[in-house]
Amino acid sequence: MNFGGVEENVVTREEFPLAKAQEVLKNETIAVIGYGVQGPGQSLNLKDNGFNVIVGQRKNSKTWDKAVADGWVPGETLFEIEEACKRATIIQYLLSDAAQIAMWPTVKKHLTAGKALYFSHGFAITYKERTGIIPPADVDVIMIAPKGSGTSLRRLFLEGRGLNSSYAVFQDATGKAWDRVIALGIGVGSGYLFETDFKREVYSDLTGERGTLMGAIQGIFAAQYQVLRENGHTPSEAFNETVEELTQSLMPLIGENGMDWMYANCSTTAQRGALDWWKPFRDATLPVFKKLYAEVAAGHEAQRSIDSNSKPDYREKLDAELREMRESEMWQAGEAVRALRPERNK
Repeated sequence: MNFGGVEENVVTREEFPLAKAQEVLKNETIAVIGYGVQGPGQSLNLKDNGFNVIVGQRKNSKTWDKAVADGWVPGETLFEIEEACKRATIIQYLLSDAAQIAMWPTVKKHLTAGKALYFSHGFAITYKERTGIIPPADVDVIMIAPKGSGTSLRRLFLEGRGLNSSYAVFQDATGKAWDRVIALGIGVGSGYLFETDFKREVYSDLTGERGTLMGAIQGIFAAQYQVLRENGHTPSEAFNETVEELTQSLMPLIGENGMDWMYANCSTTAQRGALDWWKPFRDATLPVFKKLYAEVAAGHEAQRSIDSNSKPDYREKLDAELREMRESEMWQAGEAVRALRPERNK
């Protein structure tokens, strides 16, 4: 398929229908290891699509209880991690990056010849010298990386839609790795699948998370909100002009038909200003993005994540940082604005 003049390998649900995916994986047992960010959405979508799925999770944990609440049955479809790995022919390794490192010795001993090891992120394999995750040579190593959260994957699936995913084959030991990965991509509810490799996936993913998807967008929100407040605008006005209008009005228009179409459906004053100012913002942030990508490519961002997320007080520090954001005036104003949306008051 052609994207902006560049040909890419893309697989659609029309080309590889669900019935074909079910046929490819009819004799497989898929163990979803981890029930945090991606685990619930992927496992439930696979189950609803008719695949043989079990979940592996630590007993006596909040996520074990969540899995039970979602309908997974202890001893039948829900097991301790090691037992699930033993039963599986495909191990979907969906623990956090830090937890993958910690659990690797347990998982590795159950990667017998012909099995498949599945990731949804290129981190563990791309930075294998740092993570120590080096799969045996006689297993398939594959990846489906949904372009969004597991929550979004599940929500879109239930709406009869799909979240786009990238796919990659790192190691084809059986000769059927491609069929396996595409079938799994269809099974978890992907809208369409586009080819990548583990390195490109993690470089783009880490850059995106720190950039326009999360880090940069919060930074830009905070800067604009601060300038408006410093110039006498109320919290409600500052939040609406910074966040609410973007997320509730303009982003859906961009998603429908692109940025130029959104511009064309705004006032002429807004069009002129946006056209005049987008390049200065690009030029101001381009050096930051170049530095960010270089840090990702050098492995520095990966090492920071490994070091930070492996510390015993990681959760406490994370909660403190998130609380600081949540309790900031901007997001307190956001909470009040969201409460006033019409759908909240029906």
